[in-house]
Amino acid sequence: MTQFTDELRQSAAPIWEADLRHPFVRGIADGTLPPDKFKFYLIQDYLFLLDYSRVFAYGVIKAPDEATMALFSQLLNETLNTEMDLHRGYCEKFGISAAEMEQTPVAPTTHAYTRHVLNVAQSGTLAELIAGVLPCQWGYAEIGTTLAEQGGSPEPLYQEWIEMYASDEFLALGKWLRSLLNELTAESSSAEKERLKRHFLFSSRYEYLFWEMAWTQEAWQI
Repeated sequence: MTQFTDELRQSAAPIWEADLRHPFVRGIADGTLPPDKFKFYLIQDYLFLLDYSRVFAYGVIKAPDEATMALFSQLLNETLNTEMDLHRGYCEKFGISAAEMEQTPVAPTTHAYTRHVLNVAQSGTLAELIAGVLPCQWGYAEIGTTLAEQGGSPEPLYQEWIEMYASDEFLALGKWLRSLLNELTAESSSAEKERLKRHFLFSSRYEYLFWEMAWTQEAWQI
């Protein structure tokens, strides 16, 4: 039986396939990505995760029952504490300090993407919130898994990044979000599903733009 999340994934297939072909992602895979581009990405990803954590806080607020509240609380804790600590430790291997990350300006795409997911989380339903964040959680799992299946990266630090996003623990988070979204949309109208699909596609496009932002080391023009 086709699930709603299968429909979402199919609708975004061209975008997600473009992610895998992007020179930034291919550079991770073959080890040729210039370190300065990856450092730029790591700092912007850190800034993104701060607002991504706030989205999960909205999930706690909008959860319909205690069990779902607890799961979003766990996601918030895992992102804000565990994942952020791992991110800081990983950045240190590239010579990036916590102070540098905190003082770096937010790039235009990072700002736009986080405003999008925060707006959806604040003004929408729980299902809309999940549709907005799912391309990040699910998309990274797909990229990590695909690159791992293709043989990983010859660059040890890039291989570590691949292993993190191909891990069973990370894959389980995306699987839980997809399962919850399928439950929440079991009786949704066509109009409601179309609204969720729009959020999903917007976030999928921002995911691609995030790779492009890191590749070009995007900066404010004025």
